This record gives sequence, structure tokens and C-alpha cells, in this order.
Amino acid sequence: MLQNLDDPTEPATGLAVDEEARSVARARRKRRALNRRRAVYEWVVAVVVAVVVAFVIKTWVAQTFVIPSGSMENTLLEEDRVLVSKLSFPFGDPERGDVLVFDNPECEGAPSSCQYQQLIKRVVGVAGDTVTAADGKLIVNGVVEDPKHLKPGATTALMVAGCSRFPEGTTITVGPGQLLVMGDNRQNSHDGRCFGPISATSVVGKAFVRVWPLDRLGGL
Repeated sequence: MLQNLDDPTEPATGLAVDEEARSVARARRKRRALNRRRAVYEWVVAVVVAVVVAFVIKTWVAQTFVIPSGSMENTLLEEDRVLVSKLSFPFGDPERGDVLVFDNPECEGAPSSCQYQQLIKRVVGVAGDTVTAADGKLIVNGVVEDPKHLKPGATTALMVAGCSRFPEGTTITVGPGQLLVMGDNRQNSHDGRCFGPISATSVVGKAFVRVWPLDRLGGL
């Protein structure tokens, strides 16, 4: 062992100082490694929480949908994006005028061959309503529909291209637990006139705001 030259009986402190410095360095390395592991852990937890929250929101709260066609013009244009509330109906029923996303009834039994798994249309009849059309106008319970939401120039007929379910002059009666839906672009919409009233249980949610494009941002 090195000796202090001033006092041959006293051990030199150089070795002790070096060992202390190495101990401090090791402690710092351990703290840095611990901090890195903690940072990685926190990042993983944050990602998992974000994924879970997004899943919960998408499944039970709200979801964004892209409009696939022009059947809801001019209220909704193709490629518009809308936010759909999934909390709208646990505490109430859909009403006439609501814009709904619902499971396509024509996809039942053949989902893989169905072009659109879900559709978006406006409610024109609820349970108990009688619906018919005359002179290009929709008549619900004897009252002519307010056309303010329809595409300008659009007229309504119960018999539309490609559908023969309801011949002209037919009256549709909406049954219990059912809804009759139609597009706002009546002459270019495959809707309840083709597949009949839908089950209220097939409703995914109520579209309540356009979120894209920004120049069309607004409520429905």
C-alpha cells in the first residue's frame, strides 16, 4: 500500500479516492439506466392507455365516418367526414330528421360481398308513421315533408331506379321498433324505398357534425 511521504505510518488516500469516484460513477450509471427503463415503461403505458381510450371512444362514444357516395347531397358530399355519437339513443329514440349511420340490412348473410357495410341516411318515418309520395313530395302522416334539407331540385318517389319494393301510390307503414330512412338526394339514393324500414337495433349512431373539410365544418 502507498504511504504518505510526510508520515510513513499513514496510508495514502489515492486508492480510496479512486474507489469512491468509481462508486459514484457506477451509481450514476445505474440511475441513468433506471431512468431510461422508467422512460420506456412510461412510454409503453402511455401508448397502451391511448389505444384503450381510443378503442373505448370508438366502440361506445363516438366515431368518424367518411361519406362514400352522393346520396346525402347537399347535406353531405362524397368524402366529407362526420362525427357520429354512439351515446345518442340509450336515453331516447331516433326522431324524424335525424341523420343516422346504421348497418346495411342488405349485407345480412353476405357481408363479404357487400359494398357498404354501413349506410348513412335521414330518418323520414318512425314507428307508427304512414309514409307515401305524391307529385314528387314525401307525405308523412298526411303532412308534406319540409324539403329544406333536400338537394335542390330533388323530388321524391317511392319507386326508384333498381328498386321495385314500393310501387307508386303505395303507403309504407313503419312498424314497432323500425325506422324508415332516405337520402337527401332522393333521385340518387339506395335507401328504405329499396330495402324497407330498418330495425332500430341496427343503428350505430347519430351523425351530428361535419368535421372535414374545414370549410364545411358545421352541425347537421
